[in-house]
Amino acid sequence: MPRRLVLASALAVPALVLAGCSTTGADDAGGADDGAGFSIVASTSVYASLASELVGDAAEVTAIVDSPTQDPHSYEATTRDQLTVQQADLVILNGGGYDPFMDQLTEEAGTEHVVTAVEYSHDYPGAEEHAEGEHAADEHAADEHAEGEVAEGEATEEAHEHDHEHEGHDHIEGFNEHIWYDPHTIAHLVEELGAELGELLPDAAADIQAAQEKLLADIDGLESALDDVAAAHEGAHVFFTEPVGGYLAAAAGLEDATADGFAEAVEEGQDVAPATLLAALDAIEGGEIDVLITNTQTAGAETQRVIEAAEAAEVPVVEYAETLPEGGSYVSWMSANIEALEQALAG
Repeated sequence: MPRRLVLASALAVPALVLAGCSTTGADDAGGADDGAGFSIVASTSVYASLASELVGDAAEVTAIVDSPTQDPHSYEATTRDQLTVQQADLVILNGGGYDPFMDQLTEEAGTEHVVTAVEYSHDYPGAEEHAEGEHAADEHAADEHAEGEVAEGEATEEAHEHDHEHEGHDHIEGFNEHIWYDPHTIAHLVEELGAELGELLPDAAADIQAAQEKLLADIDGLESALDDVAAAHEGAHVFFTEPVGGYLAAAAGLEDATADGFAEAVEEGQDVAPATLLAALDAIEGGEIDVLITNTQTAGAETQRVIEAAEAAEVPVVEYAETLPEGGSYVSWMSANIEALEQALAG
């Protein structure tokens, strides 16, 4: 029987506003550094969930894109979004051309504190230099931090040179911006968020530190689960209809067997070349593919063709999304994603 694994939500976390305002430690007159009225705005529910787990009730966390059916690539910001970002004390965005609407909103608002997630990915241009600047813990940390800031600027310039615009999506050539599917990158992001939030919300710093340690432990559990999948299925062939989930599959030891140009065309909203589609169908029907991974928030005729071919050939289909399922947390969502992949490979 053809199988398609569809992921469902797990833990109950409200989708749009993930944490309420708190006046922890405040007296009747309130306080400037007690977290009262502190606002965090994230481009998607993925990053809002992470921030909410860190701050608890010490701040209000809002996601601009929180619908599990909305593709952030094509999202167009509203006047309300602009006002929300203008009032934010901290903004979290993906970057790398994934959520250009957020780049524009933060630039227009002149937001002082902005955390860009792709800068913590080892694949991002200049990431090694940035990591040296931001995360070194030895006696040369200050000097390395300065070097990292220079490298970050160079990376930004390099990224700009390689950007190309397609229907508002400034994609960086050769870079998979779906970095939240890489738990290792997210661990580095959580470290940065925890450090910055601890400074911005000093009265809540101890609670933020404790929450960070728990979240990092949970993310380490995700990496261990991926190691287990790799131990059992390393070298299995995966076909992507679109690059989402690429980092997760790589961490699970899978080999990308996608027909050249297929996923890129789908991601950019272009037609898949007939020869590329034929190569994809031949690979699936010929038994060369062990699992097919699709993006639930992008669709097209060519994608549907390969899904139907996979189901007919009894190749398991795993559906991944770009935003959290309603009511889910990052860790519960990624756990479900990893479990679905393992089940598909186990047969």
